Amino acid sequence: MPQAAPDPYGAATHEVINQPLELAGTNLFTADRPLTEAVAREGAGWASNDIADFGARIGTADYLDLGVQANRHQPEFDTHDRYGHRIDLVRFHPSYHQLMTTAIEEGLHASPWTDPRQGAHVARAARFYMHSQVEPGHGCPISMTFAAVACLNQQPDVARHWLPKVFARDYDPRNVPADQKTGVTIGMAMTEKQGGSDVRANTTRAIPVGAGGPGGEYELVGHKYFVSAPMCDAFLVLAQAPGGLSCFLVPRWKPDGTKNPLQVVRLKKKMGNASNATSETELRGALGWMIGQEGRGVATIIEMVAMTRFDCMIGSSAIMRAAVSQAIDHCRQRAAFGKLLIDQPIMRNVLADLAIETEAALALAMRIARALDDREAGLVRIGAAIGKYWICKRTPGLAAEAMECIGGSGVMEDGPMPRHFRESPVNAIWEGSGNVQCLDVLRALSRTPETLDACFAELAAARGGNASYDRHVAALTDDMRETSDFEERARDLVDRLAVGLQASVLVRHAPAFVSDAYCASRIGQRGAHQFGALPKTVDFGAIIERARPR
Repeated sequence: MPQAAPDPYGAATHEVINQPLELAGTNLFTADRPLTEAVAREGAGWASNDIADFGARIGTADYLDLGVQANRHQPEFDTHDRYGHRIDLVRFHPSYHQLMTTAIEEGLHASPWTDPRQGAHVARAARFYMHSQVEPGHGCPISMTFAAVACLNQQPDVARHWLPKVFARDYDPRNVPADQKTGVTIGMAMTEKQGGSDVRANTTRAIPVGAGGPGGEYELVGHKYFVSAPMCDAFLVLAQAPGGLSCFLVPRWKPDGTKNPLQVVRLKKKMGNASNATSETELRGALGWMIGQEGRGVATIIEMVAMTRFDCMIGSSAIMRAAVSQAIDHCRQRAAFGKLLIDQPIMRNVLADLAIETEAALALAMRIARALDDREAGLVRIGAAIGKYWICKRTPGLAAEAMECIGGSGVMEDGPMPRHFRESPVNAIWEGSGNVQCLDVLRALSRTPETLDACFAELAAARGGNASYDRHVAALTDDMRETSDFEERARDLVDRLAVGLQASVLVRHAPAFVSDAYCASRIGQRGAHQFGALPKTVDFGAIIERARPR
């Protein structure tokens, strides 16, 4: 072996020491103890081996790099080809297409619908959770396609034509009519400039072609301010029909093979979610079919929105897991002031706190997944809104704290933390911001009071397991007796409902050192919770070891 050249002048400034190795080559399933336990507990133990195989495949350094490349090389948009023909083509890096291919081949877009067995939603949620840790942006078209099924099923004649290709495990990114493809993806277009979340202010018009009505043809004229994944093959769109706001399926290509005048104006410039294209789109007489009853557009599309909100819970939980994994792995390798960071008392408190938050988010998300499998409609209805609000709201703070654990290196763009941080606020805003979720809880309580019964039945299941928890539920029960002023108190009440639901799952199923720490910090210490303020009675080492990517 060649010998190193002598350094007579002392020009070698330093030796690289005390720097961690990259976190890669781990099985994203078997290395995550709370996840493996949740899969077994919530009824998908039969899928554990397949999920483990998937976790090993996507945890490799090469596969993780797909997420890096998909964000580094962002989508580009061409309105026309070089001959002047309108094409509305968004071009993606090959890494994005590989992520989409994997997701669809694994059934992340449809497996609970094509194989509806006990635990199907739980198994799919586990896979979606792991794949979102690699790269969350591609999950948008996957989630919308998954969620669109509930909406399309309300119009059986349209569903019969589209669902076979929605269910197919073939990813076909070509810009061609759906009839020429073996598999398709579905998006949605609701938001307009003047309304935002207030979709009843939409001005897009739907003019009937012929008799119209459910399943009938319409021409849509108007604009949509946020259309994510504009290369989907069709979109569920809200527009004003003669009988009121209604839902329509609008394809990118007409059945005769001509381009539907659903025209992308520009791609949005986003702080996060960079791998996924989001567009402004104009409908210039675009063909669409009415889905559901005329004038019932919100009620029709809310079936889809509920499922995408559920995926927001999973996606934000995944960002938490990715961030806390990086923080713990860094701190177990990096030393300061004579000790590894993971052995420093103040850092142990922070890491344990981040780990508890992450496990609580996953626990609630997987509980709602089981509720989908068990058709617990009341719990799904209110639990998805509460969970989406709380988990997505907590993610940015956790991502920032995890970045701080890593220090200056955590801010560098050649590492994963800036990407996780930029992604962290997205789910809290998309599919309805925090206030919208709180109002949705109020809507559920007023229109379907049995949802509150389902929520409190879930809370009651953990009574007797922790004294702080019992007091929390008792006080919440008293405060929820009167809901006439709910909107003014909404943030406080939904916060407490969310903490109660997370605690309920942990008290029943997590080790006592996790559930007791959660209850002591999130319930015993009322008010805004600062990461790293766990009481000294907490078993920091056990919590960190449980969360460590093994």
